[in-house]
Amino acid sequence: MVTTKPATRPANPRFSSGPCAKPPVFELQNLSDAPLGRSHRAAVGKAKLAEAIDLTRTILGVPDDYRIGIVPASDTGAYEMAMWTMLGERPAEMVAWESFGAGWVTDVVKQLKIEAQVHTAEYGDIVDMAALNYDNDVCFTWNGTTSGVRMPHGEMIPADRAGLTLCDATSAAFAQDLPWDKLDVTTFSWQKVMGGEAAHGMLILSPRAVERLESYTPAWPLPKIFRMTKGGKLIEGIFKGETINTPSMLCVEDYLLALKWAQSIGGLDALHARCDANAQAIWDFCDANDWIANLASDPATRSNTSVCVKFTDDRITDGPAFAKAVAKRLEAEGVALDIGAYRDAPAGLRIWCGATVETADVQALLPWIDWAFQAELAA
Repeated sequence: MVTTKPATRPANPRFSSGPCAKPPVFELQNLSDAPLGRSHRAAVGKAKLAEAIDLTRTILGVPDDYRIGIVPASDTGAYEMAMWTMLGERPAEMVAWESFGAGWVTDVVKQLKIEAQVHTAEYGDIVDMAALNYDNDVCFTWNGTTSGVRMPHGEMIPADRAGLTLCDATSAAFAQDLPWDKLDVTTFSWQKVMGGEAAHGMLILSPRAVERLESYTPAWPLPKIFRMTKGGKLIEGIFKGETINTPSMLCVEDYLLALKWAQSIGGLDALHARCDANAQAIWDFCDANDWIANLASDPATRSNTSVCVKFTDDRITDGPAFAKAVAKRLEAEGVALDIGAYRDAPAGLRIWCGATVETADVQALLPWIDWAFQAELAA
């Protein structure tokens, strides 16, 4: 039983699942090259935006014939932009195993009122993706940020599908393998694995997605920030740095800093390895203690970014209150900030293990969780 506070504290207590910890090289002065007070449509602004797109393609290994655009309103804006412009041409298969996926279901079923088959799973589990009809459009999250459950792979997605696959990859991009040939629309935000600032989204389109945009017009009106075609043709400028609305050039510079840091440490393989090492430290901790467990029911679907854990001790009478009290103790000690479970998720902790987090900090946190758990039991 832990009765005294651990001697070592995490150097960085920021384990929030978004916005996430900044890259280790982050300093405000490192953003001094941002063209502040300049138009994003000036040559310097366009060059910075194009560089962000090009580096994203290089690090993620996005195929040359896929378009990459910077769009408004974070991952939410990017995903809704895709749904509002491409869905409705055929029925949809809506997949949800956590809160954000459930939000996409609401958009399609209640707002767009598209014919849809809804597939759901409880927190900690995943839908049988092989059972879906891929001749319909399929909407899903790759990694459940609020549930700690991810797709193990994309092998179940057929190459000869007739429908489009729309993948919300916001807590998976840069951390997990994304099979581009199986994904027609992929979205994410800078604020997750790369530790960037919020409010900017990334939209990646396959040639099949572009074909849909150019051949199909939705029955509903589209706001200006959703419009990606003009006269039946894709507005190519969006995917070359000519953004639909005004981006923050300070945020763009911050994203560029993160991308260049990723390159400097070895690119995508190094980012994956950092996430895996962070998550493994928590998985090992759960295996070594019988009072805490991973929320994911199947080890093959455990997330290596948004690691969700639950308390399993029989002495706990009020799970939500207990988990909140543990998180509060850790925050009061300054060793872990913002690690309470998502409000709609089962009671427990959610510890961000993305690439910008240092494994040494995760390892230093774990004895503190043990201490907080024991202290709360004795309270």
